[in-house]
Amino acid sequence: MLASLAMVAAPVIVFAEPVVSLRAEAGFLDVVDHRIAYSEDDPAFRYGRDGGQDILFPFLRLSAEFHAADRHTAIFLYQPLALETRVEMPPDFSLDGETFSGSTLRVLYGFPFYRVSYLNTVVDRSRFELAAGGSLQIRNANTEFEARGGRNGQPAEGFYRSANVGPVPLLKVRARYALGRGFWLATEIDGIYAPISYLNGSDNDTTGALLDASMRAGYTVSPKVEVFANARYLGGGATNSDPGNYSFNWLNVTTVSLGTSLALQ
Repeated sequence: MLASLAMVAAPVIVFAEPVVSLRAEAGFLDVVDHRIAYSEDDPAFRYGRDGGQDILFPFLRLSAEFHAADRHTAIFLYQPLALETRVEMPPDFSLDGETFSGSTLRVLYGFPFYRVSYLNTVVDRSRFELAAGGSLQIRNANTEFEARGGRNGQPAEGFYRSANVGPVPLLKVRARYALGRGFWLATEIDGIYAPISYLNGSDNDTTGALLDASMRAGYTVSPKVEVFANARYLGGGATNSDPGNYSFNWLNVTTVSLGTSLALQ
């Protein structure tokens, strides 16, 4: 009898069933401004003017999200990014002491990244949702310059490569507003500004920043399927004024894409 009463009095806690959603978007990428230098003695190489990045590039983004207890979201994102071009060799071209000669220059800028994020829903109303949290991004940068094609009977000479892998912590916010009849608007922002010498007290005057901001308009086809159009700004880089390890690398691009998401419960 007492056991029965205890069962009746005990509160019943119902947890929302976890949901996994898969998202993919594809479109094109436009380089607004992109400059790089590895020595104070060299002028910044302008990819748009001298590196052939004055065209549209294909864009792809893939992510998986895990939603639990109606408030918590974990996200894994993969963003491929490889911009490879071949242009006429700029006159008297050199890079960080490496001289180049030849008829053409192959230029590769690879910056694919992996990002893990956590969001906590702080506002959850009938038509408006707001979530905040953080991300950890693993940058996987690879920059190459390669001379190709002989000129005046002389073989091509010159190759330069710079590679870097490392973590980038970010702040993250996401908002969504339901317009009605299945239509909605959303925004998602990851970003950081880091004066590294100020944060760690070192004499190495390095400044880094990253901003990944998007505006999205979508339609809910069914409880499990959504489609959307997305406009995005992705930019960032770092400046290091240490003469022994000088670098200047800033990239600013925009993307336009179409995408879909599929919920798996």
